[in-house]
Amino acid sequence: MSNEIDQFAVLTARNNKNRQIKVLQWATVLSVDWEDKTCDAKGIDDGLEFYNVLIGAGCFDMKPKIGSLILIGIINNDETTPVLLSAEDIEKLEIKAGVCELTIDNGFLLKKENETLKKLMVDLLQEIQNMKFTTNTGSTINLINQPQFLSLENRFKDFLK
Repeated sequence: MSNEIDQFAVLTARNNKNRQIKVLQWATVLSVDWEDKTCDAKGIDDGLEFYNVLIGAGCFDMKPKIGSLILIGIINNDETTPVLLSAEDIEKLEIKAGVCELTIDNGFLLKKENETLKKLMVDLLQEIQNMKFTTNTGSTINLINQPQFLSLENRFKDFLK
């Protein structure tokens, strides 16, 4: 009798699980529409396709790589309103707060209004390279370590966008 009760409990639990609306779902990215901030995905467990998965709401946008594993949240237990919660691999990340913006993809863009960290660094290095000093015998003409500053400037240009 105990075995039959255990088996009944297992079957009832399995039946209840199949009837529950999923709140979270593992899926694989099929396509991405960065302009509309959506992607399409396919559920790992059930093969269910999710269309127009919201990948951002304006202040935090994440562009998952096609084929990557993602975690989808289901808004109000309605499978037609999925939202991306996390991704194993992303191509781009954008964060906006007020007049500041951080973009990470093949480099870093740190921006406040119309000013970027890259432009500030390049301008600073240019000004350092153009420095002239007056000595007791007149002004200097050449920056002795200019190649090092040019190398540093190129490193900033590669690192920052």
